[in-house]
Amino acid sequence: MSAPALAAFSAGASPLLDQERAPALTITLAGAGDPQQLPLTLQIIAVLTLLSLAPALVIMVTSFTRILIVLSFTRSALGAQQIPPNAVLVGLALFLTIFTMAPVWQRINEQAVQPYLKGRIGYQAAGKQALRPVREFMLRQTDESDLGLFVKLGKLPRPKTPDDIPTYAVVPAFMIGELKRAFTMGFMIFIPFVVIDMVVATALMSMGMMMMPPVVISLPCKILLFVLVNGWQMVVESVVTSFR
Repeated sequence: MSAPALAAFSAGASPLLDQERAPALTITLAGAGDPQQLPLTLQIIAVLTLLSLAPALVIMVTSFTRILIVLSFTRSALGAQQIPPNAVLVGLALFLTIFTMAPVWQRINEQAVQPYLKGRIGYQAAGKQALRPVREFMLRQTDESDLGLFVKLGKLPRPKTPDDIPTYAVVPAFMIGELKRAFTMGFMIFIPFVVIDMVVATALMSMGMMMMPPVVISLPCKILLFVLVNGWQMVVESVVTSFR
């Protein structure tokens, strides 16, 4: 052993062990030098939490649910299994949601985001101002019977104004209302396609072609009819105007 290596070994250090030693990560919680650092840290944590919940919020408090269900019903009524693909339907539903919710986003930006960024209001007031347009949108799309159901289930006092209804009761009432309207629109979409299926099945039976599956003939007919009447435009127009 050489003299430098012997000296290092005698000092208790091994070059091989130093190379193989894994790096250590140490997290320390030190006191904030500036009292304003703590609220800023809490705000950052709140923003990150909100971003993680953004997909759920989009589904619960916007028009996304109704639009996606109606588009899915349209595909099922056509009889096409995975055409358009799920990614296409979700993408179209997302952009239609942005389109229908644009007035709400604009009000949130004007009443909450911009005043907060300019320092005119605090983050608590900004949160309340941002929630107000969303509540108004949900209440406008929610039936009184659905609201009454959750007021009764929650044993809440009888509200005198819409502002007296808590948000945790408005959201589920809005969601079941969206499901009801989406299924109603889906039923209306199914009717003409069911008629085509019945006509094709009856024609095949009258010609004695019982061994041929009716879907082989009805599917091209339904696609042709849907294209001729510009079906996607009609469906999108119907679902967008249902929010006005």
